[in-house]
Amino acid sequence: QVQLVESGGGLVQPGGSLRLSCEASTFARDNYALGWFRRAPGKEREGVSCISSSSTYYADSVKGRFTIARDNRKKRVYLQTNSLEPDDTGVYYCAAYAGCGSDFPPMYWGQGTQVTVSS
Repeated sequence: QVQLVESGGGLVQPGGSLRLSCEASTFARDNYALGWFRRAPGKEREGVSCISSSSTYYADSVKGRFTIARDNRKKRVYLQTNSLEPDDTGVYYCAAYAGCGSDFPPMYWGQGTQVTVSS
């Protein structure tokens, strides 16, 4: 089992940035891919980004604006979100996956952190 704890959400104006952080209880030893998905009211779950030992995935909606990074020593994965838009509003969940890409649903996830983009 993987335990994940997110932090770093908040309220930001359009065009602003946030850095989301996730601490994982297990990490490289279990060879999970780690990433983020989000949920917004009235919308389906959307996979945002994922990073494994061999690949990185971004949803088309965030390419060029979000960057994922992984620190194995600190057992953390980060999501740098830039040029935020109102449509980015939602609860962001850190998740563990068997691999990166749309074929891999999240296996474990944290409690989520709220991101609100509004003027």
